Amino acid sequence: MISTARYVVLGVASIPFIYYLIALYSVWQFFRRGRRRGAAGSPFTPPLSNLKPVRGLDPEAYENFASFCRQDYPDYEILFCLGEQDDPVLPVIEKLKRDFPQCRIRVLFASGGKGSNDKVVKLDRLVSEAQNEVLIVSDSDVRVRPDYLRQVVAPLADKNVGAVTCFYVAIEDKTFTDSLQTIGMFSDFYAGILVARQLEGVKFALGPTIATTKKALGGFGGYKAIQFRPADDLLVGRLIAEQGYQVELSRYTISTVADYASMNALLHKRLRWVVVMRHMRPWGHLGLLLTQGLPWSLMAVAWAPSPALATGFFGTYLLLRFLVTWMIGVWGLKQSSLWKKLVLIPLWDAVAFLIWLVSFTRNSIRWRDGEYYIRDGQLVPVTSADV
Repeated sequence: MISTARYVVLGVASIPFIYYLIALYSVWQFFRRGRRRGAAGSPFTPPLSNLKPVRGLDPEAYENFASFCRQDYPDYEILFCLGEQDDPVLPVIEKLKRDFPQCRIRVLFASGGKGSNDKVVKLDRLVSEAQNEVLIVSDSDVRVRPDYLRQVVAPLADKNVGAVTCFYVAIEDKTFTDSLQTIGMFSDFYAGILVARQLEGVKFALGPTIATTKKALGGFGGYKAIQFRPADDLLVGRLIAEQGYQVELSRYTISTVADYASMNALLHKRLRWVVVMRHMRPWGHLGLLLTQGLPWSLMAVAWAPSPALATGFFGTYLLLRFLVTWMIGVWGLKQSSLWKKLVLIPLWDAVAFLIWLVSFTRNSIRWRDGEYYIRDGQLVPVTSADV
C-alpha cells in the first residue's frame, strides 16, 4: 500500500513537468518567427489618441510621459485624465506641455464618475473625449521608444484585429524585490500567457498597452459597461475577442519603471491579482495547483524510493524552470542579463505558492488606498460598517 501511494504521489508530482513542456513549446511557437516585420515603415498610420488614466506621481513620471512626445508618428494626441485638480502629477504634465509645444496634449478630470474602478471611470471619460477612432491605452509607468505607436498600431490595419497588446520589461531592477518581480514575470506570468495563447488563442489584454478602436470598445458597451469590474485589461481583451475580433499579442516590447519599494508592496500587488483571478476564474485558479512545480517536487523528493530518483526529480524541475525562463526572457525578449537572476526561480516559486494559498483566505483586495470586496464579479468598496 505504501509503495502504491508513493508512486501515485510521484505520478501526480510529474504533472507540472507536462505543463512546463507545454510552456516551452508555446514559447518556441510564439518567438520562432521573430517580430512582425515592416511595422516601422507601415503605411498604416491613422490619426490616433493615446489615453493615459493617471493617479498620483509615479517614479520618473516626466521621462515616462516625455517618451510619448518623441514618437515618429504623423498625427496623434495625448490625453491625460486625473481624478482631482490637486493631483501631484498635474505640474509634471504642465511642464510636459511647455517642453513639447508641438504635441497635442490635453488634461481631463473624471469628477462625477460613479464606478468603483477608478481607472475605468477615467478611461470612459477619455474615450468620450478622444478625437480619433484609433485608441492606445497605456499606463503611467510605461516608457517607450520612438517607433512605439507605429509598431503597436500596425496590426490594426487588418480589419479582423480588434486589439493589440504586448509584453513589458522593467528598465532597471534597482532592488532585490525588483529582481524577484522580474523573475516572477518571465518565469510565471508570461509563461502562463503564452500557454493560454497556444491552447485557446489570445482572449485577454495586458494593461500597460492596449491598442484598439472606438468601434471594438463600443461593441460591448465601452468602459462604462465595466466601471464596477476588476481586471479591466483582461476583460477588454476578452470582450473584444467575444465579438469575433482577433486580439494580437505583439512581439514588440515596451518598458516600465519598477516601483516596488518593499517586499510588502510586491506581495500585496501579486495577492490582489491572484485574488481577482480566483473570483473571475475559480476553476482555473484551483487548477494552478498542478502547475506549481516546487511543492510537488519537494513532496516527490520526500517520497522517492531512492536518493537517485529524488535528485533526478528535483533536477528535472530546476532544468525545466530555467529553460522556460531563459527562453522567454533571454531568447524571446532579448533580456541578456536575466540569466544572472535565474537562481531566484525557486524562491519565486515558493513565494508564488504561498500567495496562491493565502488567496483562498482573502475576501477583499487592497487597491491603491482603498479596500474592496469582489462580489458577483464586481468591485464593492469596504465600508466602515464591514470592518
